[in-house]
Amino acid sequence: MHFGGIYEDEIVGKMYDRRLMGRFFPYLLPYRRLITAALVLLPFVAAAKLVQPWILKLAIDDHITKGVMAGLPSLAALFLGVILAESLLMFAQVYLLQYVGQKVMYDIRVQLFSHIQRLSARFFDRTPVGSLVSRLTSDIEVLGEMFAAGIVTVVGDVLVLAGIVGIMLFMNVKLSLVTFSVLPFLIWTAFAFRRWMRAAFRQVRARQSNLSAFLTESIGGMAVVQLFNRERDEAREFRRLNTAYMESNLPVITWDAALYAVVETLSSVAVALIIWYGGGEIVRGTLSFGALVAFIQYIERFFSPIRDLSAKYSVMQGAMASLERIFTLLDNQALEPALLNGGSAGAGKEKGTPCQTAPDEAGSSICFNDIWFAYSDDAYVLKGFSLQMRRGEKVALVGETGGGKTTVTRLLSRLYDVNRGSITVDGADIRDIPLKTLRKRIGVVLQDPYLFSGTIAYNISLGDPEAQKRVEKAAAVVGADRFIRELPKGFEEEVRERGVNFSAGERQLISFARAVAFDPDILVLDEATASVDTASERLIQRGLEGLMHGRTTLVVAHRLSTIRDADRIVVIHHGEKMEEGTHAELMDAKGVYYRLYQLQFKD
Repeated sequence: MHFGGIYEDEIVGKMYDRRLMGRFFPYLLPYRRLITAALVLLPFVAAAKLVQPWILKLAIDDHITKGVMAGLPSLAALFLGVILAESLLMFAQVYLLQYVGQKVMYDIRVQLFSHIQRLSARFFDRTPVGSLVSRLTSDIEVLGEMFAAGIVTVVGDVLVLAGIVGIMLFMNVKLSLVTFSVLPFLIWTAFAFRRWMRAAFRQVRARQSNLSAFLTESIGGMAVVQLFNRERDEAREFRRLNTAYMESNLPVITWDAALYAVVETLSSVAVALIIWYGGGEIVRGTLSFGALVAFIQYIERFFSPIRDLSAKYSVMQGAMASLERIFTLLDNQALEPALLNGGSAGAGKEKGTPCQTAPDEAGSSICFNDIWFAYSDDAYVLKGFSLQMRRGEKVALVGETGGGKTTVTRLLSRLYDVNRGSITVDGADIRDIPLKTLRKRIGVVLQDPYLFSGTIAYNISLGDPEAQKRVEKAAAVVGADRFIRELPKGFEEEVRERGVNFSAGERQLISFARAVAFDPDILVLDEATASVDTASERLIQRGLEGLMHGRTTLVVAHRLSTIRDADRIVVIHHGEKMEEGTHAELMDAKGVYYRLYQLQFKD
């Protein structure tokens, strides 16, 4: 397993086709007219297939064996016309089904992506990105194949089979019963293979997801792989996952080939029975030669859809496995702590002790009330953390790595919900504030900024109409315009994947401009200047002075020199607030902050 086996995707248990198709059916309802049109075509396609052997029978019995040429050209023309009609009807049917399939895939992708956007940070902590990409792409793509080769064409096959059985019984009951003697073996084979292939297809979809997850992370971290000479280990892990994926396909290939061979054999046996028994009937004068030819034609058409059953099973079972994985993801309840249009349910919600507000204050801007939080189980990262921040105040969080500083910022943005206690903004519990409203008020700058493919202007505004108006001004505030205007296309310069064509400092400046462009009430700077050179840092600090005026700012910093001018500095140690005060006050106290400062600036 790759570093603990995070790429071992879950292979779920028993799969219920009816349940899955029942859940899938509502996606078809918006296109019921198109599907109805395709279904209406099915009887005509079936009729075109069924009438062709009958025309051959008439041509042989009424003309060829009797030597009567009159009327034979008309039958030949009719036969050709029926073939052309079948072709046109099949084209219309396949086009409609493919069109509906594409529309349904589009709808499911939109719903699935929207659902993924609402999933909580906890979900992404434990789910590989490649697995999600696999569900959004290959799993949904299989559904398109189901429309082309499965879900509706099966109905057409049933009509053809029923029509063939009826016509053969009408022509000669005894010969029909002799021919159908192979059906019990065929039915048993179909059901047996169906059960065996289900498990194989679930394995295939899971192993493909594992491989996609590994490739996403390994290629994304290729620089680290190369710098630490891990190419051989990554190649070994890739071979393991690739082998697992290949081996999971082998049972599918085996059952597919075996089913095709069994059906082909039974088809040949049926034809042999027709020739044996039908030949005797011709000798006895109870069956015409044209009827025998028609019987052979009908039995070929009877076994043709069954012969293709292996391919249809492959598509249908692949689609069932994909639907199972898609609906499993849609059923995941690890949603955002509150939906975009409202807060959480509030059941069992602990309000905590409210912050005390002085009469001359307009209300505390931010208040952390006795916060307890753990990412998993009872391993608490924050233990009884409390902090009151007044409007427009700049508060810095310092402490050792892993002490809980970044966790405080994540809780404020509601990437996670507190286990105990409460967080209020302007007196309102953030669990009662719609997420969209809350996050619109908070501008976050991370230590490792994320840039999207597109232009610099887009990365600053992220397509927001209001932010687009402030792109250049925001860049000027943080000093990013200094290097942007030197680029050949300025703000329209293309940003490659993850911003690899810019330095770490330039990417950070762009992320600063992004925060400014959205004009937030609250600023969260999480090690925001760690990747910026000293000259750029001074420029940013000057630019941020105007931005922070009248806004509440929460700064997480390891470089203590960057937060000396903070209104208050809070020292967090092992998830607890140890000290609080100005730089001068904490230095005079000669406590934890004093020791950290001495360690950082000693010669």
